[in-house]
Amino acid sequence: MSKNSIIKGTLILTIAGFATRIIGFFYRIFLSNILKPEDMGVYQLIFPVYGICFTLYASGIQTSISRLVAAEIGKHDTSNLKRILRTGIILSFTIAITLSILLNRNASFIATNILLESKCAGSLKILSYVFPFCGITACINGYYYGIKRAGVPAMTQLFEQIIRVASVYILAPLFAAGDSAKACELAVWGILFGEIASNGYNIISMFIVKPSKIQESIKLKIQEFRNYRSHKEERTSYTSNLIKLALPLTSNRLLISILSSIEAILIPSMLKQYGLSATEALSVYGVLTGMSIPFIMFPSTITNSFAVLLLPTVSEAQAANNNNMINKTTALSIKYSLIIGILSTGIFITFGNALGTLVFNNESAGVFLTILAWLCPFLYLTTTLGSILNGLGKPHITFFNTVIGLSVRIIFVVFLVPQRGIWGYLIGMLVSQIIISTLDTFAIFRNVKVTFNPVDWIVKPGLITAFIGFLTNRSYLFIKDHASMSSLALLLCFCLFLVICYIIMLFITKAISMDEFKRAK
Repeated sequence: MSKNSIIKGTLILTIAGFATRIIGFFYRIFLSNILKPEDMGVYQLIFPVYGICFTLYASGIQTSISRLVAAEIGKHDTSNLKRILRTGIILSFTIAITLSILLNRNASFIATNILLESKCAGSLKILSYVFPFCGITACINGYYYGIKRAGVPAMTQLFEQIIRVASVYILAPLFAAGDSAKACELAVWGILFGEIASNGYNIISMFIVKPSKIQESIKLKIQEFRNYRSHKEERTSYTSNLIKLALPLTSNRLLISILSSIEAILIPSMLKQYGLSATEALSVYGVLTGMSIPFIMFPSTITNSFAVLLLPTVSEAQAANNNNMINKTTALSIKYSLIIGILSTGIFITFGNALGTLVFNNESAGVFLTILAWLCPFLYLTTTLGSILNGLGKPHITFFNTVIGLSVRIIFVVFLVPQRGIWGYLIGMLVSQIIISTLDTFAIFRNVKVTFNPVDWIVKPGLITAFIGFLTNRSYLFIKDHASMSSLALLLCFCLFLVICYIIMLFITKAISMDEFKRAK
């Protein structure tokens, strides 16, 4: 597996990811106009339930399919790839149907007694219909990630977003005009329509992408491993292997999902203890989780694309005893996660207030963006490091580190939010993310030989961001009062200008170069 495959796959996922995020960006603006902040909070509260259920029926199974398929390719055995996929789909679909029935029948109880918000009941019932379609899609995507054909999952992601946004945009004026509560449920229907469409696309792709083409793709990858030690073929039960691999992954992620859900449910409750009314608490929660945090996650499209492909790449290289590939892949991924994270921090510190106010017409969203900006390097790095550790067959490390980080956040929510309000939670987010990143970094350096270059990876990007950010901000403040173009368009132009200058300066200072990609083949 050459580095070109990772770069090509990352580019495909990144382009589709950016397109998806851009569509989602305007969708968030649309939702902020048709939903009251309180109903945005209600909408966001259903996702802890979705996260737990997704973990049970898809998350661990998808990762297991990807790892098993990649490992089979690394061992020069391609005869059981579809069998692995079929086994995963049957397992995922069975669990998804069961959870759908349970959630649909107990939506009111869950909304009132667990989420502590009865308004979520209708949305939860609609959400229950999503699970079977989402499970099948996740399994097929895991298969394609394993054989390094990122195009299908990328298009699936984009197609799902297009259908989701288009359906809500078309139906909202017809069925929810002026009714924020109905618009909230309609947004959940949009999730269902998007998942059904993407599921159909994924299933059709299995027939359009002919086996011969897949085999040709696999043979090209196998050719690159001819110089490595061959493996003895063994007859194995892939059903057993899939379950054994998925069970600990699912168990670990389930605990993480439960902790995340506890955190999400506690935030509005603790905000009430701080002195806010129920409506104000939901509004603050809705602005933070429905506007500011998705904005912060926008640049992570690139690092997420890296992470998705890193797991099967590292698994495949490990199966072939290609330690050199693992070392170079890890170093390059860490470097660019930091570079992208530092740039994102600079953008949100420089323009966070203006972005929140102009995009969402909400000053609190802008304030949150400025504070959350410091999360970016740690957040993006954690995603990359976690995928590498999972690829190395060490999910227990990422699990342990994530549990520690989430536990710290919950402690901040319980003890600091009642005293400091939402600021206590924001501080807790930063502290916990630093802890997770630090622990993951130590784990990586214990298992992978990485040559760390703090000057090119941190110092130069940091100084360049600070310098360009200062000049760009001064220029923006001077020009905005005299420009004839819209304020938002002008702001986005300055953000783009900052990015371009940052990249140019990185090349000039030799912090990055095209040669490092060539050397990493």
